[in-house]
Parts: sequence; C-alpha cells; structure tokens
Amino acid sequence: MEAYKLWVRRNRDLVRSLESLANGLTWILPERFANSEIAPEAVYSLLGIVSSVNQHIIDAPTENHAFASKEQSIPWGLVVSVLKDVEAVVEVAAQHFVGDDRKWSFLAVTEAVKAGVRLAAFRESGYKMLLQGGEVANEEEVTVLEDNYGVNGNGVPVIYPMNGHSQNGHKAVTNGLDGKNEFVSKSLERRAVAALNKFGENAKMMSDPMWMRRLQPAPEPTVSVVEKPTLASIWSAKGGTGRLFVLGEVVHIFRPLVYVLLIRKFGIRSWTPWGGKVHQLSSAERDELRRRKMMWALYVMRDPFFASYTKRHLQKAEQVLNPVPLIGFLTGKLVELLEGVQTRYTYTSGS
Repeated sequence: MEAYKLWVRRNRDLVRSLESLANGLTWILPERFANSEIAPEAVYSLLGIVSSVNQHIIDAPTENHAFASKEQSIPWGLVVSVLKDVEAVVEVAAQHFVGDDRKWSFLAVTEAVKAGVRLAAFRESGYKMLLQGGEVANEEEVTVLEDNYGVNGNGVPVIYPMNGHSQNGHKAVTNGLDGKNEFVSKSLERRAVAALNKFGENAKMMSDPMWMRRLQPAPEPTVSVVEKPTLASIWSAKGGTGRLFVLGEVVHIFRPLVYVLLIRKFGIRSWTPWGGKVHQLSSAERDELRRRKMMWALYVMRDPFFASYTKRHLQKAEQVLNPVPLIGFLTGKLVELLEGVQTRYTYTSGS
C-alpha cells in the first residue's frame, strides 16, 4: 500500500489524466440510461471511488513534512466521497429489483448515512462550514515565520494560527486563499532589535565548545495549538449569530434527507418537496455559499418542473437545430444526455 501511495504522489498528473479518460469513456457505454444498467453504473462508481482515494493520498500530508498537521482518525471527506459514488449504484439496483416507487426508501437510508457522516465531520472540524458537502477540509492557513517574531528562544520556527498573532502578541505573516501575502509592517527599530538579538544568539553558539553542543538535546519544534471550539463555546461566545450559523449548517446537512422523505411520501410528481449573512467567512466559505446557491439550478432538472417546462424547451431547441450539420447532431446528443440524467435522482441531487 505504501508503494502505491508513493507512486500516486510521484505521478499525480498521469493518474488524473487516466482517471479523466476512464470517466469520459463510461458516458459512451451502450445502454447508459436503460432500465437495467447496474454493471455500467458500478464501473462508473468504482472509478469514482478510486479517484477519491487517489486524491486523498495526494492531499494527505507526508511524513517528511516538518510541520504537517495531525491527520484525523477518520478521513470524513473520503467517506463522504465514497458514499456519493455508491449512492448511484444503490439507486439503480433498487430501481431494478424493487421498482421506482420503493427505491426511495433505499435512497432515504443512504441520505441518512451521509447526513450522519457530515454531522460527524462538522463536529470534528470545530463546527466550521462544510466545504463541498464535507469532501474538502475547512482548515485555517498557517505559515512558518523565520525572523525573531517567528521563532522561539532557541531559534526553532513556530507555526502561528491564521488570526495573525503570535503567543507574544506580535503580528504574523499570513497567506490568504488567493496566494497573496499580507505583510504586517514593522518599525525599523524593531527590525534592528531583532537583528541584534539574533546576532547575540549566533555569537553565543559560536563561543560554545563543540563537545558541549553535542551533549545538549536538540530543541523540539514548538507548534501553536489552536483548540477547536465546542458547541457550548459557540453557543455562549458568539451569541445569536453563532447559533444561527450552526442551526443553518445542520439544516443544510439534512436537506437532501428531508427532500427524499417528502418524495417518498408525496411522489415524484408532487410540488411539495420543493417547499443570510454569516459572520467572518473565509474565501473558501464564500465560494461554498456561491456553490450552494448555484445548486438551486438543479431543480430545473427535476420533476415535475422538468416534465412540465424544461423538457419541452429542450425538444424545441433540438427541432430547430436538427437540420444544421454537426451542431444538430451534438444538440441531439446533449438533449439525450440531459433527459437521461434527470431520470436518476443521484445525478441531480447535489448532495
């Protein structure tokens, strides 16, 4: 397994190219949207699981990374990705063996499992917003400082948290998600004092005999540990906005489960299942909010809206463009894919 991990890390570009090629080939498999397509869907899901595992290997910190953060006991993001890949197979198999009406019970079970995993990931992250449904870790960026304000008394680098302050109250340099450095200005006087202090430490090291330095134990790297906030601390410290944020995230986690349960009760043709500003959001969290708003567009691919409106306009566009060489052929294939996609809940769920 370690040899495979090493190979994936060294050939990440090749691995991603092979995954993209394999995933693209699955869309041209015969009978893609036929009544019985368990085998093609299983192949596609297996490729998705392999891709998720490879990405987890690439993103995982290596042992030779001096300041790598401690890995979670359970990779919740990987678990969510695997569940999303398996869910499509569950839907197809349930539809084949028990029918369209009874498959929603199986989908409700899978959505309940995903909701439980996401709740665990939400708690593990210190109640931070889940990015990409929990597949991407929402971690604060840290940086290593190499001047007097970024080392301890022994000259060992210290990792400071994203709030930009060290334990001594000095400003730190932070890297934003856009890759631009934000430098906090220091006075020339402080720079001079820092240089003198460092010069004094170096002079002291030069004056020590070599044999004494060998007997001295090597200093351990010091890492600033930021405690994860608990639900009680958020409830008390952040007041009403913190409570609304936690409540909104929990509601978002259970949204797919509620939607499937309503379809199970009222049917796919019913309109019933159809029926803010958050404090201190990072760039990744703002992108996540935009992604969640874009997910509302998936409703145009769901019944009854698709059968009543979207499908009719797609067929009109196909009739208009059909006489045009090549464009008419591509439009027909696109309409065929869109009509096939909407027949599967897992393709348009966005969960």
